[in-house]
Amino acid sequence: MKKIINKPMDVVGEALRGMELAHPELLYTPGYEVISRKEKADKVAVISGGGAGHEPAHAGYVGKGMLDAAVSGNVFSSPSPDRIGDAINRMNSGKGILLIIKNYSGDIMNFGLASDLAEAEDIEVESVVVKDDVAVPDSTYSTGRRGIAGTVFVHKIAGAKAELGGNLKEVKAAAEKAIANIRSMGMAMSPCVLPAVGKPGFVLEDNEIEIGMGIHGEPGVERTRVKTAKETAGILLEKILEDYDYTGSEVAVLVNGLGGTPLMELYILNMEVQKLLEEKNIRAYKTLVGNYMTALDMTGCSLTLMKLDDELKELLDAPCDTPALKIR
Repeated sequence: MKKIINKPMDVVGEALRGMELAHPELLYTPGYEVISRKEKADKVAVISGGGAGHEPAHAGYVGKGMLDAAVSGNVFSSPSPDRIGDAINRMNSGKGILLIIKNYSGDIMNFGLASDLAEAEDIEVESVVVKDDVAVPDSTYSTGRRGIAGTVFVHKIAGAKAELGGNLKEVKAAAEKAIANIRSMGMAMSPCVLPAVGKPGFVLEDNEIEIGMGIHGEPGVERTRVKTAKETAGILLEKILEDYDYTGSEVAVLVNGLGGTPLMELYILNMEVQKLLEEKNIRAYKTLVGNYMTALDMTGCSLTLMKLDDELKELLDAPCDTPALKIR
């Protein structure tokens, strides 16, 4: 294992401290592993979080126009309820709290418990759950679809609505509208190495990729040979369009790297995605390309589409100033 770290057990706290030093407008709370806006705003507070290892998610989206705080667990592990509770108490202005939760059982349980504890203290809390990964069947009987890179769009939409003065009901409604119109699909070309483990958690042969693999290394839907950028774009987009018909729509596009893929390759993939969208009468209104929700050093990518209406366009275009996303 070759990593620029000190001790594996210290990576989360040291990374967050390093972020605070690079971005003095943010505040790191040691022990609770919370990154928050240094100045609490008089508005609905939008809070998210999850396991570390997905940088810049989630702490990279804390700032004006997006999140008020992000809570980190250990690598690929949900944050505990006391950590989430610290973020809620720290950012509560009396206008209510919206929790944005990715659809993993640990996150659902711990954010839910923290919400219950906050409501017992008369803090108004609402939650939304992101489950954009079309590689996994949706289900009312199990956890179902995973929340992956589409969560970044939900952060943007909810954060903008809150910054514009929306009340808790309105901020939640905007987040839920975004979630309903977002679909994602990913693929992996190599495994990632967890700092505390020191070796890959699975093996992909040199000529293999896995379609639909999750951001924690969860199994995908198919292992196949290495594909060209054109073939990859076709596979990912086809799976998304099988689930949601974006034909004739304006969309936001996110071509997301998983941590180890060169930006050059992501831009080549984006070129192929844009060609296919044009062929299918889908207009790309805004496109983001880069590492927005990663899986440590995994090579691979995901593709996300969000169908837009006038409200979502306005919120997507609204200014934000965070370490990982800036819109003027």
